Amino acid sequence: MRVRRATADDAEAVAGVIREVAEERRWIATEPPVDLAERAERIRAMLENDDALWALEDDGGAVVGNLALHQTPIRGVVSLGMCILAGARGRGGGRALMDAALLYLEAADLHKVELEVWPDNGPAISLYTRYGFEVEGLRRNHYRRKDGSLRSSLIMARLLAPSGDAQSRPGSGT
Repeated sequence: MRVRRATADDAEAVAGVIREVAEERRWIATEPPVDLAERAERIRAMLENDDALWALEDDGGAVVGNLALHQTPIRGVVSLGMCILAGARGRGGGRALMDAALLYLEAADLHKVELEVWPDNGPAISLYTRYGFEVEGLRRNHYRRKDGSLRSSLIMARLLAPSGDAQSRPGSGT
């Protein structure tokens, strides 16, 4: 597995990953059907707006996952979203994507990264917790799904130290 910054040329492959994970109807908020052309265009627009995107490749060079940091309306806060194809899970790709994103975040002029995760997504919650994310709240029955059901989400976040300030970083020992 290899992580690299994604480019506009990766838009279709990343859109394909999102479509396939959405088809599972379990891990991400996006629901099928996913229009690949429309999603790829949204990914290109995201990159043009300075959002950060990483691609996770398998040993053959195929894109099997991604992690994006999206600008939010709050200055200094970005939102993290990630998905990995079923066949590529459990092989260190999530850690590799998180490592790449956190290296980027350490140098960025940001103070917080946030995300939402389904409360029953134990593997993702465990990964995020290992990377210093903490639960900040629960959005109870917040998302209405296409089938009419309601889903809750956990709000998790990690505070980021200003560049060069290791004292407030989780895991810094101080």
